[in-house]
Amino acid sequence: MPSNTSSQRLTTNLNTLQKHRDITLARFDKFVQKGQFEDVNLNTCLWKKRNSEAVSLLVYAVPDLKRISFQEAIKGDYKPTSVGSWFGPTLATFWFKVSIVIPPSFAGEEVLFEFDATNEVMIWTTDGHPVAGLTGGTGDDRHSDHLLTKKAVAGEKFEFYAEMACNFRGGIADADRPRPDMNRSWRLDQADISVRNKLGATLMLYFKTLVQLVKETPQEWQINADALYYADSIINAFRLNDEEALQEAHDIAVKFFADRKKEGRSLHELNAVGNCHIDTAWLWPFDETKRKAGRSWARQIMFMKSNPNFTFTASQAQQFEWVEQLYPTLFKEMQEFSEKGQFLPVGGTWVEMDCNMPSGEALCRQFLYGQRYFESRFGKRCKVFWLPDTFGYSAQLPQISTLSGMKYFFTQKISWNNINKFPHTTFKWAGLDNSEVLTHFAAADTYVGQCNVGEIVRSVHNNKDKAYSNKSIYLYGNGDGGGGPLAHMIDRLEILSAVEGLPATVKNCDPAVFYEELEATSRDLNRWKGELYFELHRGTYTSHGLIKKYNRKSENLLREVEFLSTLALANPHKSGNVNFAYPKEELDRLWKLVLLNQFHDVLPGSSIKLVYDDAIRFYEDVEKTGTKLKEDALKALMGSMAAAKGHGTSQAVAVINTTSWPLTAVVEVDMAQLTAGAELYGASTWQQFSKGGQALVYGIIHFVFAVEAETKVFEVENNFVKVKIDQHGRLISLFDKEVNHEAVAPDQLGNVFKIFEDIPIYWDAWDVEVYHLEKGWDAGVGLAVVEEAGPLRVVLNVKHPLSSTSTLEQRIIITAADAKIEFETKVDWHENRVILKVEFPFNINSDYATYETQFGYIQRPTHYNTSWDLARFEVCGHRYADLSEYGFGVALFNDCKYGYSTKGGVMRMSLLRSPKGPDDTTDMEVHIFRYALYPHKGTFLESDVVEKAYQYNERPIVHPTLVNPSALISSEFFTVSHRNFVLDTVKVAEDPRVSGKDGQVDVVLRFYEAYGGRGVAKVDTLFNIKEARFCNILEDLEDNVAIEDGGKSLVVPFGPFKVVTVRLLIGK
Repeated sequence: MPSNTSSQRLTTNLNTLQKHRDITLARFDKFVQKGQFEDVNLNTCLWKKRNSEAVSLLVYAVPDLKRISFQEAIKGDYKPTSVGSWFGPTLATFWFKVSIVIPPSFAGEEVLFEFDATNEVMIWTTDGHPVAGLTGGTGDDRHSDHLLTKKAVAGEKFEFYAEMACNFRGGIADADRPRPDMNRSWRLDQADISVRNKLGATLMLYFKTLVQLVKETPQEWQINADALYYADSIINAFRLNDEEALQEAHDIAVKFFADRKKEGRSLHELNAVGNCHIDTAWLWPFDETKRKAGRSWARQIMFMKSNPNFTFTASQAQQFEWVEQLYPTLFKEMQEFSEKGQFLPVGGTWVEMDCNMPSGEALCRQFLYGQRYFESRFGKRCKVFWLPDTFGYSAQLPQISTLSGMKYFFTQKISWNNINKFPHTTFKWAGLDNSEVLTHFAAADTYVGQCNVGEIVRSVHNNKDKAYSNKSIYLYGNGDGGGGPLAHMIDRLEILSAVEGLPATVKNCDPAVFYEELEATSRDLNRWKGELYFELHRGTYTSHGLIKKYNRKSENLLREVEFLSTLALANPHKSGNVNFAYPKEELDRLWKLVLLNQFHDVLPGSSIKLVYDDAIRFYEDVEKTGTKLKEDALKALMGSMAAAKGHGTSQAVAVINTTSWPLTAVVEVDMAQLTAGAELYGASTWQQFSKGGQALVYGIIHFVFAVEAETKVFEVENNFVKVKIDQHGRLISLFDKEVNHEAVAPDQLGNVFKIFEDIPIYWDAWDVEVYHLEKGWDAGVGLAVVEEAGPLRVVLNVKHPLSSTSTLEQRIIITAADAKIEFETKVDWHENRVILKVEFPFNINSDYATYETQFGYIQRPTHYNTSWDLARFEVCGHRYADLSEYGFGVALFNDCKYGYSTKGGVMRMSLLRSPKGPDDTTDMEVHIFRYALYPHKGTFLESDVVEKAYQYNERPIVHPTLVNPSALISSEFFTVSHRNFVLDTVKVAEDPRVSGKDGQVDVVLRFYEAYGGRGVAKVDTLFNIKEARFCNILEDLEDNVAIEDGGKSLVVPFGPFKVVTVRLLIGK
């Protein structure tokens, strides 16, 4: 117990802490608070000396909000400045040249430089090495000091640079402050040197920890009572301006923790690792993230130099690459401390991506580029898939992760669920194909832990699987806007590492080692099958529709470029004079832009406008460059049909189907791209011209169109369906002729636009809440007119005044080719916190709807029987959603939408939202998108929905070309025997084993099983296969694949929902 000295000072035997606990707790707060009583409490003992006159400042204002390199900065025009000066506007950069002369009174002391303008700063040496990131302000994230010297010499001079970024660590906007003040200025409040009173600072750390023990542990615990008594005793021992009293108070605190040093086996083991979770863009633009990474990681390297036990982990290869490019000396230190086991790359992906909306192949590329980067720079691949802050986790992630070399998974975001609490902390997560990853959630329910007692206690109490494992992971450090652990966090963690009376011991860890130990020591873990649906942020499936459209289009375009480029390189019909090089560098660059925009606050639509200005620019680059690469590949591929020199040519149109299945469709040909005077021939080929002048191509079959004069109902019939559409463009009837089934529910209308009030509880761009379904209304309607009525297709056009501020124009298209009804839609959208949905009431009874996910599908309930069912009132789907009963079903396709809701037989697709934070311009623009209804025979599993939806997004490529008529061919480069085994990707290998010349190509084929079946597929090809090997996503060679038919066929076994990657050596 404390010494008797303090008790002897008491003038009465009144023990206030026993009689008035709450008053005593208030006393504790007053002892350390800033502001009132700061001049008489413990804050008076934190500093020995301070001097501002020793510091002189020059400043260079970087023009035009530019972020410049150190080499550019030192050439700037520097002018004198001082404390009290203002700097701005928002996102401006200022470089300070700092000169310090140590005064005699500071000799022999450990001296700090303090610099605070409430924003972010990087300290640079005069030779251009970044050494520390600073965060100003009065918040808990404050870190405004930089160590100059541990033992100062009078007259010693220091010179260095400070790069000021005019933004807060947390960005420039909030969810409830959507329009940032771009003219804000920051005042330089502090620029001085100081000497810390280590005794007082240490006592402050001890005392605050004691108070945490009092506030964050149950009163029934002995340690709570003891901490209360010792903290009160410290205050009683303290005297203003009395070093002996300060030492006595310090000794009391030291004794408390020394007496409770735990030995032996702990009840629970907490494995702590520092992190600074930097959002790659969010409330700040991408370019500021580059500097945030530099500032944050430089600070952590500084801590590592003084503390060899400190471990820190960071993810996102993109951020590592930025630091490598912009801060090469810092990056070298990161590599050095990685070898020492302190700076620990984790995650294995290019960015911490959204996992709901990217395609399966895009997820593969996140791992491919991420793992290849980490292996190339740090000599090893990551073992832990790391996604602490993403808004839901696809059912195929366990398989994709394991195929990328990571069998461990970490997150904590599921703890944010707003309806149901997830039942596990440590468990086996099984994907669609039954691949498993060992999964562990941070039981403290945070990735930005502050190293306090409450988080340690919650890490044990919240752990739902203590019966199966006595280990938890604990992440600490300021995050989202970077920053990471602060010195007091690291020190407090050491104090709390083994305290008798707390439910856990704490040790620093490497996440990979933690998971290995968890795997080795855990027992009888529970198994969770399927998606980890996040019961929050459901609005992110819809917010920022243009970004989502660009995402889908970019994924499709890069797939086509790779497919066509690989065929052009390996084409067995290639003529000798065709010189084509696979555009590897450009494809890598474009893929990285797409992957960057899939970051979990960009693609979901939850960033500020500045981020989307950049994102659109990236997508425009992908579109422009990718289209040129596609044209180059087409020209090379078609070169095999070119006439030899001196021979005549004829106009032809190449139609290329890049999907796994034969294609039946009406194809549009732009006549302006054909040679002048070219004639159309073939009675069954050219039958109709569109309103825009494109020729429509298809073989003729039964097609009827009529309009009932009295009811103004449009009736269309082809070989597959009979369709009735009312005068407002709403679907009255969709009758499937093959199965004699009406798809539209009796007395209901389909293709009805509904507007729902969309006011969430807080997270505007993120959330759509369940109660939005209680308050909706029909949007305004217009009158439909006939745009086209020919033998190949009918097009109706309708213009709807959705509201007084928004309009919708739609082309309803039915062709002779199939049963599909397409809706080409253009919306001029200007609303405030409402959501637009399109509604289809189906004449179908099913308890589950089927939605496409990456490399497969997931079924979700159409009822709200339980709270878990209710929570999925809005869900994510990709190219299709399907509702089927025995014998019949209807699928809803789209080309760029992701949000769906199905209740009973009513399926809705979310089209547009109008949130105002953090970007109040979200979706306030013109949107163009397509969706389609497709009735089919049988249940979903018996249908061709997968291929039809795939082909709806991957339309045939129409390429006019001049050819030698004798060279015309119809080529099937690949055919797959099983319709459920989808050839999704054709590309050249990352590290080709052959040059690509003379027809020798190292080709990667990626397939997936789409329906949940198994079998052995035969894959026929035009190529000469010399070798075939299975491989993983990282393209590591594995077992041989059987080759048949003289090198023209592969025999590929597959299982339910399996992703199968095959690597081929192709030669002459």
